[in-house]
Amino acid sequence: MPAKLEFKNPAATASMIVEKDNKIYLVLRKHEPYAGMWALPGGFLDCDKECLEKTAIRELKEETNLIANTQDLELLCVNSSPTRDPRGHVIDHVYIVKRYKGKPKAGDDASRLELFPLDNLPQIAFDHGEVLEKYEAWRLKK
Repeated sequence: MPAKLEFKNPAATASMIVEKDNKIYLVLRKHEPYAGMWALPGGFLDCDKECLEKTAIRELKEETNLIANTQDLELLCVNSSPTRDPRGHVIDHVYIVKRYKGKPKAGDDASRLELFPLDNLPQIAFDHGEVLEKYEAWRLKK
């Protein structure tokens, strides 16, 4: 039996960028940190139970009622600053959701779900403003 690792490891999250009609879906957070602020839909990996792509699909459904498959995701970036989340070191894996279905509706940790134009975003939680700047650059390359 292999020895158990004795490292202190950061948590992992998946965040999703979902675009419709040149606007981005954002959720209004119900809970701290950043309760009452807008953020990309997303959440924590269920350790030992799922891969990050499955986390993205699960969190998308829980927070927005939208359904996608793993082949509908494209990894945009990974953000690993130890100060990006006030709860501790959290590494966020940001996915672009290229195709989805379902009727948008806020759920789980989201009190509201709204579309915002990229050029008129509200104040955004975590480092999601920087993420959306990366997304805009990605869009320009396409």
